[in-house]
Amino acid sequence: MTGEPGELSLKGRVAFVAGASRGIGRNIAFALAQAGASVAVAARSEREGRLAGTIHSVAARIRETGGTALAVPCDVTDEASVEEAVATTVAEFGGIDVLVANAGVMWLGPVESTPLKRWQLCLDVNLTGVFLVTKAVVPHVRARGGGSLIAVTTTGVGMTDRGANAYWVSKAAVERLYAGLATDFKKDNIAVNCLAPSRVVLTEGWQAGGGGRTIPPEAVEPPEAMGHAAVRLAALDGTGVTGTVQRSEALSL
Repeated sequence: MTGEPGELSLKGRVAFVAGASRGIGRNIAFALAQAGASVAVAARSEREGRLAGTIHSVAARIRETGGTALAVPCDVTDEASVEEAVATTVAEFGGIDVLVANAGVMWLGPVESTPLKRWQLCLDVNLTGVFLVTKAVVPHVRARGGGSLIAVTTTGVGMTDRGANAYWVSKAAVERLYAGLATDFKKDNIAVNCLAPSRVVLTEGWQAGGGGRTIPPEAVEPPEAMGHAAVRLAALDGTGVTGTVQRSEALSL
């Protein structure tokens, strides 16, 4: 993986970005489109809600800047919804080459004060959601002769000195899932990698679910870094790097 992110071209490729209505997913969708990919902007957010951002506003912004995008309603916890979103994307763009499984919810409270519904929600969205979108997309990536699967995780997976919470646990499970899938899909010429921010990205979701933590400026990552890194990973297939957990700023340098 060499060269600047802006030098990479994804022209002719189709990317399905789950959780693309705001935050990291939105930035990744913008970056993939800027690199030339046709992007399915997938999420539940069809209307403005408690957090700003919708699939329609993101897709519109991509088109306004010369890119190609389709807003696709998708609830990653609902298998029928995921399958319909993937089918809509394939019908519009002819296939899928790249998956970015980014949809997520955050809960950073200690285990003993975590309500069961919060624990279950993290597992449903952050883990089962990745399983469902991956399961639905893989046949289409395989049909294209290869491509790239990317799951967004977190540096918190390795921060065991800071305890445990539902968010980190769910993301750790995703990393194990994708490590195994890298082996399963190597023969299909599909790269399978996880991507985590190097530092904290102050998204709308972080602001809402970060527990009021104050983050020092030096610990904050530019929002563009995850987008640049995703382009680098999206350009891969099974002949390149696979089965890894990458850090955004290392890839976007």
